[in-house]
Amino acid sequence: MGACLGVCSVLSCMSCLCGTAPCLLCGCCPSTKNSTVTRLVFTFFLLLGTLVACIMIIPGVEDGLKQIPWFCDTSTTLHGSVNCDVVVGYKAVYRMCFAMAGFFFLFALIMICVKSSKDPRAYIQNGFWFFKFLILIGITVGAFFIPNEPFTSVWFYFGVVGGFLFILVQLILLIDFAHSWSQSWLEKAEEGNTKCWYAALLICTGLLYAASIAAVVVLYIFYTKSNDCTENKVFISLNLIFCIIVSVVSILPKIQDAQPHSGLLQASVITLYTFFITWSAMASVPNKNCNPSLLAVVSNTTTGQVVQWWDAPSIVGLVIFILCTLFISIRSSNNTQVNKLMQTEENPAMLGGGESSPEDGVHRAYDNEEEGVSYSYTFFHFCLLLASLYIMMTLTHWYKPDANYQAMTSAWSAVWVKIASSWMGLLLYLWTLVAPIILKNREFN
Repeated sequence: MGACLGVCSVLSCMSCLCGTAPCLLCGCCPSTKNSTVTRLVFTFFLLLGTLVACIMIIPGVEDGLKQIPWFCDTSTTLHGSVNCDVVVGYKAVYRMCFAMAGFFFLFALIMICVKSSKDPRAYIQNGFWFFKFLILIGITVGAFFIPNEPFTSVWFYFGVVGGFLFILVQLILLIDFAHSWSQSWLEKAEEGNTKCWYAALLICTGLLYAASIAAVVVLYIFYTKSNDCTENKVFISLNLIFCIIVSVVSILPKIQDAQPHSGLLQASVITLYTFFITWSAMASVPNKNCNPSLLAVVSNTTTGQVVQWWDAPSIVGLVIFILCTLFISIRSSNNTQVNKLMQTEENPAMLGGGESSPEDGVHRAYDNEEEGVSYSYTFFHFCLLLASLYIMMTLTHWYKPDANYQAMTSAWSAVWVKIASSWMGLLLYLWTLVAPIILKNREFN
């Protein structure tokens, strides 16, 4: 919260934040679309909130939070005494992410059915940044006064559902990225330097599959036992089989005829991400014998154990989260089906509408949405809402306090959510391959 207030004091000196998106560009920045600047600023709010949430689980900051009587009271609870050494960081992350989710939910409601920048609500979307920041600060401060129950238990399940949905959003973006990557390199190969581009495709595909094979070996070595961990063996084996199937399907003659740009590069990207999700699921298995990366939890403060909030799957997940949120902000897919699914359908505004030339050499954002919005405002805020819930679950490792708030425990529900999302991702990718064959009367670009 201190970090938020510190940033607020800096931003308050910038009178430009009371204006619209064009005012946000400095002279050293190139002119760009109003819609892109707006999405980047909202994404900045999300990343700033994420940074504050990360700061709140640093041991020194946690010690300071434990000194606040109303935030973690060890005496007044329905479950008896509360172990603040365990839950204070967990509570701080939940309330910070609740504030971000509430902020984006509010704007998702306000921006329903905005069709162009001529709608008065578009001015709210593209401007008044200082006041938006104050709203976010206000919601954050209020969230820290929310009582433990039933908020903690209920919000955990909101986080599970939201985290699952955002993993699917990540998978959609990844599939789109993989197809765009392969198509771009194949087109360059057809234009010239054929051997170089095909060699690059081959090398990248080989490296991605090599990383996937290494991941499978590591998962079998560290997350299975010869006489135990049956669930882990089943999950790893099933995902290995499914990845082999989609890889084979991607190079079938009928698929190649329908989609000449389809190939193993896309399949290798999806395969590697699938095993990342599998790794993350294995890291949530509550059985310590089958999960060597299970974080230390505190059941008694006299044991000398400490809560560890950072592990390798969470760090990698955080990096992927940052890349995906930035991609949502600046993306411009050349796949019409993805545009329809992500609510960024092409319209005249996206085809170059608006005045883009700087006036008097001043670089600024120009309005490209007078004829129609280039993205769904409501759906964009909904994606950021899901991102807030996903980062909340990532930073807390999908853990929840036990019944008496004495320890953080891992739940099988987190494992099943991640495994189910990996299967959904593979199914989505498989559908992108077979859809042109099944639905012959529809055009798939």
